[in-house]
Amino acid sequence: MDVRAAPSTKGRFCYLDAGVTSSLVANGRVRTQRDADGGDAGTEGVVADERLVDIADARRLERAPTLDQEGFAVVARPLERELDFYDHRQVVEAYYSSCRGLIAEVTGAPHVFAFDHNVRSATQQQAAERIRGGQRVQGPAHVVHGDYTLTSAPRRLEQLTQPPTGNDTLRSMLADGEVLIDPELAARALAPTGRFALINVWRNIAPEPVVTHPLALCDARTVEPEDLVVFEIHYADRVGENYFAKAALRHRWIYWSGLTRDEGLLIKQWDSAGALARSEGKVSDSAEPDSPSSFSFHSAFDDPATPVGAPDRRSIEVRCIALWPAAR
Repeated sequence: MDVRAAPSTKGRFCYLDAGVTSSLVANGRVRTQRDADGGDAGTEGVVADERLVDIADARRLERAPTLDQEGFAVVARPLERELDFYDHRQVVEAYYSSCRGLIAEVTGAPHVFAFDHNVRSATQQQAAERIRGGQRVQGPAHVVHGDYTLTSAPRRLEQLTQPPTGNDTLRSMLADGEVLIDPELAARALAPTGRFALINVWRNIAPEPVVTHPLALCDARTVEPEDLVVFEIHYADRVGENYFAKAALRHRWIYWSGLTRDEGLLIKQWDSAGALARSEGKVSDSAEPDSPSSFSFHSAFDDPATPVGAPDRRSIEVRCIALWPAAR
């Protein structure tokens, strides 16, 4: 698939400036903050490198991207029932199971768990609107990033074997002392012959197709280890890690124009079976084309073709983890 030859639009992305050195990162000088709701609460040491890049429309490619190869895929999956996505309990009790089923179907994983979600809207974020029983609505993320790292991905799995803390979405859904994932099952997935993958299910929740702030995704096979910059995320109750990206002309960007409520976008955030993951960040996925992709960088962008007055994007992403435990 030659992404560069496909019909495309252009988007302006915020990469991390090449002048941000590894020593600054190692000394904790590149970091972001999250408030008690998990929303953005400022940054330190983050210097943007804005780039205007071509973005191919997946709907016009000869072959649709896949979760195993590029690190993302769209699946036609109408909602099983109408839901109020601004009601925390409805999402957790009714929608999470749909997301688990979709990932199990696409990946074949024998165990899938949903553990967190965000609702995003630029206008609702500005109005400080809140989900009933949950967090505030967040805005689209206009920065190139990956949600987990070589360190934070297995750490997140281990955290899900412990009772939820103050910043966890499931804290109000589990009984005192209850855990989402059995520690023995997690240990088998973390074993050398096991596997785990963190995958987001992203969906448009507005009645209209997505026009503003569409989401673009970077072909995992075009990312090299030198593109990755670890940064800390300081939550109210824990410290996580994400990746920022440094710009590279080899990056191939793809989006789906006009995503509807009837489509689920799967985004791989980390796969322990990926070449980059297995090589501890020393080898890119392109070096082992038969291996599954490790993860996909992603970012919202402003499409210059967006008409004035177009409806605001409203979306939800549900964070899930798929487990392939090693045999006993």
